[in-house]
Amino acid sequence: MTDKRGGSKAKGSGEAGKARRSARADARAAKLGRKEYEKELERLHARLVQVQGWVQRTGAKICIVFEGRDGAGKGGTIKAITERVSPRVFRVAALPAPTEREKTQMYAQRYIPHLPAAGEVVIFDRSWYNRAGVERVMGFCTDAQAKEFLMAVPLVERAVVESGVLLLKYWLEVSPEEQTRRLQERIDDPRKTWKLSPMDLKSYSRWYDYSRARDEMFAATDLDYAPWYVARSDDKRRARLNIITHLLSKIPYERTKPQKIKLPKRQKRSGYGEPEHPLRYVQERF
Repeated sequence: MTDKRGGSKAKGSGEAGKARRSARADARAAKLGRKEYEKELERLHARLVQVQGWVQRTGAKICIVFEGRDGAGKGGTIKAITERVSPRVFRVAALPAPTEREKTQMYAQRYIPHLPAAGEVVIFDRSWYNRAGVERVMGFCTDAQAKEFLMAVPLVERAVVESGVLLLKYWLEVSPEEQTRRLQERIDDPRKTWKLSPMDLKSYSRWYDYSRARDEMFAATDLDYAPWYVARSDDKRRARLNIITHLLSKIPYERTKPQKIKLPKRQKRSGYGEPEHPLRYVQERF
């Protein structure tokens, strides 16, 4: 079989596809083991705790944006970042669908109140870039509104950065095969069905519409003062470690030696007796 230019289309594309499938199979086989992952994650968590202390001491303002297709691993990455730090310092913003009132506002208006104040790290699980992605692809905004957004967002982000916010933007890149596997896993596992929304199912079939929207978003908003960083996320564990390592390299925090802490002596009983009021203990079945 030949294409219109007279080339051997089937053979070439078949070999290329075979090579891609083989590379993905090799990547799956080389996925990071749990013990190595947990060891590295523990080390990175200690550094994130130091970032937390530095942010509180200096009043730094950090905003981290996570975007990507459904099933790309945004939620798991955010959980890996935040599970050992204080939610009062590392705050996650995951906004629901806009209300009828919010639909009438200037588009960026609903996101601005969630930007960090001094001493805060705010992580957006999806962000104002919804307009460049899901809203555009699924028809929740017009093409003209999406283009207007892409023209305006560089100005908004410049204002954010010039206000003293360190803005980090991450796109998690998942392959179509891995996305299918993860979404099917959500369908099959009753513990994960809550992660699967009707919108996920509708958007699943529109892979290349999302690809075109992503490419146009990058072209308009990959800025010197607010660049996009792309992380391959087919291997969730490697992706989490790579992203945390990268964001630590972008934060100018001071690494300090941990203070030696000694527990004080506990006070004496001084006549205290056990309470007479009967306590309702939880039944110990395990």
